[in-house]
Amino acid sequence: MTPAFTWSAFPSRVVFAAGALQRAPDEIARLEAHHALLVAGGASTQDAFDTLRGALGDRCVGVVRTSTQHGPSGVADDAVRVARELNADSVVTLGGGSVIGLGKAIVQACDVPLVAIPTTYSGSEMTPIWGRTSDGRKQTWSDVRVLPRTVVYDPELCLGMPPRLAAASGMNALAHCLEALWSAGANPITSVLARDGGRRLIDGLPRVTENPDDLDAHAGNLVGACLAGAALAQAGTAIHHRTCHVLGGGWNLPHAETHAVALPHSTALVAARRPQAMAEVRKLLDADDPSAAVFELLIGLRLPLSLEALGLPEDALDEAARRVVDACRNDPIAPDEAAVRRMLDDAFFGRAPEPMESTAGGLTRG
Repeated sequence: MTPAFTWSAFPSRVVFAAGALQRAPDEIARLEAHHALLVAGGASTQDAFDTLRGALGDRCVGVVRTSTQHGPSGVADDAVRVARELNADSVVTLGGGSVIGLGKAIVQACDVPLVAIPTTYSGSEMTPIWGRTSDGRKQTWSDVRVLPRTVVYDPELCLGMPPRLAAASGMNALAHCLEALWSAGANPITSVLARDGGRRLIDGLPRVTENPDDLDAHAGNLVGACLAGAALAQAGTAIHHRTCHVLGGGWNLPHAETHAVALPHSTALVAARRPQAMAEVRKLLDADDPSAAVFELLIGLRLPLSLEALGLPEDALDEAARRVVDACRNDPIAPDEAAVRRMLDDAFFGRAPEPMESTAGGLTRG
């Protein structure tokens, strides 16, 4: 069947090279910006921060180091206030997904350009998706104004990344790839990006967890994360990301590790409802049972296998299932609440995922 789809290329510039951090000031200059607010991560990025802060010189009007996961509204409001008080005309982020997320919140409120320098495999730097958490509920929106004008990828910034952080952030990026294959907005272009990005991550993640100083593997993973983010930006999110946003925002679970734990189970849940997409997932993973393959990858990367281990209380599962179903109410592939509840139960206890079958009464175990 001849496909029908719409593709809109997003206007991001990507600068990729070992040592590319030194080129960040030039990217600010290209934007004709003179008062950059630097949003940075914690101690793990201190050396890179010192280098970047010195290179920016007088172009840096201030620093924000208050980022935290899930984008709490209070933290974002404080950062926006700082940006306005300093008359910042641009934002530069140096760090992982939480840092990039805070930068997006600032530029959305202040309508200034963003330059992102990722230090993990977030993939968020390639998407116009941004979010805030208030009163235990995380909301996300898509706004092209928060898309970084330039993304500077420097694999040297990933050297020595702790294996658990590398594995978790890489699984987050892999989740972007798989979701981009089965979401309602998937198309032939996003699928090509997702497949190539996913293969790079599957190859590179075991390598960097065994050897955190493998520069080539870090470079491959960053390319994979870039492709993953670009694919998800166009295809859009579906039940996997909405589940993780509910869990993370509602119970403050670690963002990347929640994606990792949930991914085998969301894959099993979607399989019966998107068989054509799942054929693409099988090719990507080179496995007859994609959910089992993702679960085995988690084990191999020595990541937690259960939501219980991440701190979710068991008595939250019913409420979490209701919230996931509500978040997916306009998603044509979302299943019934009973199936979502079973998925969460399996993820909570860290069971190996079981395939489900689509029946007239909903989804049942295969």
